[in-house]
Amino acid sequence: MVNGLRAHTDAGGVIMLFQDDVVGGLEVLKDGEWFDVQPMRNSIVINTGDQVEVLSNGRYKSAWHRVQAKPDGNRMSIASFYNPSMKATIAPAPQLVENGGVGVEAFGYPEFVFGDYMSVYAEQKFDPKEPRFQAVRAM
Repeated sequence: MVNGLRAHTDAGGVIMLFQDDVVGGLEVLKDGEWFDVQPMRNSIVINTGDQVEVLSNGRYKSAWHRVQAKPDGNRMSIASFYNPSMKATIAPAPQLVENGGVGVEAFGYPEFVFGDYMSVYAEQKFDPKEPRFQAVRAM
């Protein structure tokens, strides 16, 4: 029996999701409450991933989401992930770091190589994202 896909954020940048237009199940977390993302014909769901959160210095948060199995049919979706190169250095945009260049380490979002983050993410995908950022900072 399949219950769906546990709550998680996506590791990359921007995610385009072409979801089933009949069977729902996708839910997003907002203000501590889960909301259904109603299926709509000819639509695309766009999620922001962890890298957008880092690049924006937390201005845009990666979207916590999950999929719940539904008794009214099988849900199908196609996700297209737009990620940086595995060798790309990721850090908050300097213009978004307050107090004129104190350094990204002081603001919670570390500078790191995306491939290193993916190694951490593979082990901690369903865990809170803050420890992922802490783990990659230690690398």
